[in-house]
Amino acid sequence: MPFVLESAAFLFPTSEARQCSCWHKTVSLLVLSFSHPHRARQGARQSCKLQRKPSSVRLRPNYLDNGNNKMAIQQADKLLKKHKDLHCAKVLKAIGLQRTGKQEEAYTLAQEVAALEPTDDNSLQALTILYREMHRPELVTKLYEAAVKKVPNSEEYHSHLFMAYARVGEYKKMQQAGMALYKIVPKNPYYFWSVMSLIMQSISAQDENLSKTMFLPLAERMVEKMVKEDKIEAEAEVELYYMILERLEKYREALDVVRGKLGEKLTSELQSRENKCMAMYKKLCRWPECNALSRRLLLKNSDDWQFYITYFDSVFQLIDESWTPPLEEEHSLEGEVHYSIEQAVKFIEDRITEESKSSRPLRGPYLAKLELIRRLRHRGCNDEHKLGDPEELMFQYFRKFGDKPCCFTDLKVFVDLLPASQYTKFISQLLEVIPLSATAESEIALPDDIKALQQHLCVVQLSRLLGIYHAMDKKQKLTVVQELMLRYRHGLEFGKSCLKTELQFSDYYCLLAVHLLLDLWLEEGEETAVWQCLTLLEEGLSHSPSNAQFKLLLIRIYCRLGAFEPVAELYSSLDAKHIQHDTIGYLLTRYAESLGHYAAASQSCNFALRFFHSNQKDTSEYIIQAYKYGAFEKIPEFIAFRNRLNSSLHFAQVRTERMLLDLLLEANISTSLEESIKSMSLSPEEDDIPWKDLRDNRDLTVLFNWDPKDRDISEEHRKLSLEEETLWLRIRSLTLRLVSGLPTLSHTIQPKNSEKTAENGVSSKIDTIRSLLQQLEATVDSGKKFLEQKIQYPVLGPPPTRMAGFFSNGSCQCQTSLFYLVSDIYELDTNGLEVQERIGNSFKSLLERLTDLFNKCKGDLIEVRDGTLKTHPNLLENLVFFVETISITLWVSSYCDSVLRPFKSNLQKKKKKKKESSLAMPPVFTHFLDYVTDLQTLTSNVIDYIKGLEIILTALKLEDLSLKDTLLLQVRTSTYWWFGGLVEGELLSL
Repeated sequence: MPFVLESAAFLFPTSEARQCSCWHKTVSLLVLSFSHPHRARQGARQSCKLQRKPSSVRLRPNYLDNGNNKMAIQQADKLLKKHKDLHCAKVLKAIGLQRTGKQEEAYTLAQEVAALEPTDDNSLQALTILYREMHRPELVTKLYEAAVKKVPNSEEYHSHLFMAYARVGEYKKMQQAGMALYKIVPKNPYYFWSVMSLIMQSISAQDENLSKTMFLPLAERMVEKMVKEDKIEAEAEVELYYMILERLEKYREALDVVRGKLGEKLTSELQSRENKCMAMYKKLCRWPECNALSRRLLLKNSDDWQFYITYFDSVFQLIDESWTPPLEEEHSLEGEVHYSIEQAVKFIEDRITEESKSSRPLRGPYLAKLELIRRLRHRGCNDEHKLGDPEELMFQYFRKFGDKPCCFTDLKVFVDLLPASQYTKFISQLLEVIPLSATAESEIALPDDIKALQQHLCVVQLSRLLGIYHAMDKKQKLTVVQELMLRYRHGLEFGKSCLKTELQFSDYYCLLAVHLLLDLWLEEGEETAVWQCLTLLEEGLSHSPSNAQFKLLLIRIYCRLGAFEPVAELYSSLDAKHIQHDTIGYLLTRYAESLGHYAAASQSCNFALRFFHSNQKDTSEYIIQAYKYGAFEKIPEFIAFRNRLNSSLHFAQVRTERMLLDLLLEANISTSLEESIKSMSLSPEEDDIPWKDLRDNRDLTVLFNWDPKDRDISEEHRKLSLEEETLWLRIRSLTLRLVSGLPTLSHTIQPKNSEKTAENGVSSKIDTIRSLLQQLEATVDSGKKFLEQKIQYPVLGPPPTRMAGFFSNGSCQCQTSLFYLVSDIYELDTNGLEVQERIGNSFKSLLERLTDLFNKCKGDLIEVRDGTLKTHPNLLENLVFFVETISITLWVSSYCDSVLRPFKSNLQKKKKKKKESSLAMPPVFTHFLDYVTDLQTLTSNVIDYIKGLEIILTALKLEDLSLKDTLLLQVRTSTYWWFGGLVEGELLSL
């Protein structure tokens, strides 16, 4: 691979730079400090005085290194006073300005330098860093376009230009830049950069026909030219050729490439050549070769599961086609072919015989026999008896591998081979072979070593999977819970030497016990069961602080109970990284705001948004590295990954909720609402959510589950959950856009004709609001129809949205009527007094709905009755909805005031001119005054209610709770339960 400088950080001086004067080196240290501080510190010790002109000024890179941007700006100013034409110093000052928040000044200063089209390496490096921090990678391309024009034979600048185009996805220009670079320096990698750019044009082309008739054929011809000239050098170039042929569906030609001389270069991955041949055989439906190749690979490694699947697929395809081998020729290009069930059975039996002679036990042959039985049964064949009884085979497998943690997951796939009537017998048979011994302290037989513990744990998991525990009554389940916890605590003896980062061997006992208690809570309404769940999980977490399953389950249960404070701490301890903010972030963001913890909600949204926003930049770096090192097949994967994240459902949700949250917390009056909307660049006309391409990237199976298939999360549950989440997102997005449209409706009260209305554009604003309101009504209707299905997700499945509460507590009706009120108020100064009665009725009904919503917020959040503790998190969720609704109410009321105040003033002026003192004022002003007075009374009552709640919760003492063995839980509950304090703060600020 040739020497290529990656355009993100041109850190290594070229030969030209090394020959420059001493001042050049000093300035480069400043640039270096922005990207590699440790290298800058080393270089700073060797920094020298400027020698271009006699001067005592010494640049100090450590200012930038330490983040002292103001001092760096001052130093740059001092330098510029003596050396006005030192472009790099200007850019360094611009970087300092950018980091201190003076973006416009920084951009202006940078453009001054960019307009001069600099060609010195340091100025270009500094400008590149600045534009990256500004998130303006497109400006880097202009820099190097100008540099290439001035220095047309520079390999370095051409390569920088190519990478700059790669960052912004300019595939056409990448192709041209690659060929220009190849003409200057005829090296293969540059040539294939251009070829790969053609492939990317084909991938991004909306017209598939254009892709297959122009871009890909041109790329194929370019590679064929190199093949004919015998210039193919690297494996990456062969991979690229294979990729082109595969995309053109020229599978036969692709197979010839892999099997030919060029295929010999495919050596970086194990069995890379064989895997590509296998893929082409499948595409071409050449099942004899596919079968022979998989058989041959299994003879080499009889534990490779992927080849068992291919072997079985090909055998049954050949059986269906009634294939028979030729009489005189070889079976296939890959050797002998198996084309009957008898041959397949014998082949598997031979693999098991071979495994018995192996020094290392192999699971593949035994599982292959079960897989073959399952396929035969599915096809209705009567030959499965030749392989043996599935129950006996699974029993033998357990005896051989039962002490391995993978045993359960292996057998889980094949339990449907067992008849339901044999479940109990099968479990008893497994228990008989486990070496357990009773002790004087316990009547329960316990394992003496880790091996026996793992075997017993596997049986317990299978019992849960087969539904044996679900068939038990309440008393039996509680007995099993006690036994499981006894075994859990006994198993802790085997993990005394484990580190804090390691899991205890018996952790699954505790998890299974919790699952049984959850069944009692959700199916039979046993409130004490859920508190026992928390107690057991907290106990388990004290012994296994790194057990993510304990933490995730605690998060779900605490959220269901309405206690969010411990959830934030638990999620933080998970230390979610990178893509996990998208896959499991919903566990946190779903409940943070709805349970009144606005600060935690804001923080959790920030964590997620930081990841999504960095995705574009980070993926560009991955793509550049793929070009740099010739990993061409990864480039489309990186592009697809970036697109998947950009279309993430969770991304759209947290972005929408974060903006709504910011408006609720920051916009207290209409002026600040307008400023907040402006700062967010919100526009009611724009909808940037890719509704058609939304991807549900949530990991809904992150929690371990041993439930039978009929109780487990299904594909139908996933689809319904996505539909529900999308509907709720539409409601929230439309609400946000409607709120963002309020400030745009501000206008002077004057008689308007149609021409003037069209001229000043006010009509289009109210039309936008009305259009959005119609969309909201339609979405609400769809949401109500969806909820009529009364879907119940599994307890460990996707959590339901807030949509049901939004409809049932009246928040939806309140918010919708508020936006209709906006429309009516707008008509007041255009249609005169015709709408006054309607507005008066709207004020009255709105107050009634707000009062009703407030009444639904009242009640005991924590209720202790007959020694049982019960929570009512729905009351808090209603209160949060009320806060949001009252905020929108105040914004709408402010708009009403902005319309009614000048309207009243105009009427009074007319009244004075006509000298009609007896003329009564329109009733709309009285209606509005009464409405405002009642609204103030209502908000005061709400604030008093929240203060009373805080007093009651503070006064709740631990001795008032009489649950046994839950002291730790009581401490957590009373300490963390309520409040974030933000609900009251929000109301007071309004």
